[in-house]
Formats: sequence, C-alpha cells, structure tokens
Amino acid sequence: MPKNTISANLRKKLEQAAIRVMKNAHAPYSHFHVGAAILLTNGKIVSGCNVENASYGMTNCAERTAIFTAVAQLGPKIEIQAVAVTNDHGVACSPCGACRQVIYEFGPDATIFFQGSAGPKQAHITELLPEGFRLQ
Repeated sequence: MPKNTISANLRKKLEQAAIRVMKNAHAPYSHFHVGAAILLTNGKIVSGCNVENASYGMTNCAERTAIFTAVAQLGPKIEIQAVAVTNDHGVACSPCGACRQVIYEFGPDATIFFQGSAGPKQAHITELLPEGFRLQ
C-alpha cells in the first residue's frame, strides 16, 4: 500500500477548506453539517458540503459533492491525493462506504483525514476500503 506524504501545512489548508465549506451545508433534517475538501495531484483544492433532500436517498455527501464538482470543473481525469472531512458536531466522521468507493475511483492512493473517536485520524483509502475497484 503506497503512502502519500502530505505536509502538516497542506493538511491544515485542506482541513480549513473543509471547515469553510461545511457552513454551506443544506442539512435541515439531520442538522449535521459536513464539509470535505479534496487535494488533487495537480495541487488544486476543491471542496463540497452535504446536501440533504426530503427524499433521504437523494442526499449527497460532502465528499462526493467535492469530487463531482472537481470532475465538472476539470474533467474525468482528476486524481485525488488527499481528502479532508469535518463536521459541526466534532464527532467521529469517516467517509461512508459509497464515498469511499468514489474516492477510490479517482484516488486509489489517496490519504483521508477525518475525526476519529479518539481524535484526528488519517488513513489510506485502501485501509478504509480494502476491496475497492476500478474498471479500466
């Protein structure tokens, strides 16, 4: 499992971007605001927040919002180097299973920063999604 090296300054910048965008979340049902920021291998940071819907299955997570925004802006050849996820409750909040698979699609070597139960954590995407797949 390869490991990306993300500097402390870059990690902080990524986390701050996630915190800023978290405030834009549309979460009238759960009242749980989530922000995510992705660092692409070209150095660009793209962020997104969760957007809930009265039909709960139509809700979109912050991580996927950020990734889909990056694809919309830059095209499908983006490569994710790192993802930071934050929430307004300060509770453990790693990416959900669907987000893990989407992260893997665009960043099979991505590092994920998130709040764990005992404080800040980081994990390689393959630790969070051991059997992720990409169709080539």
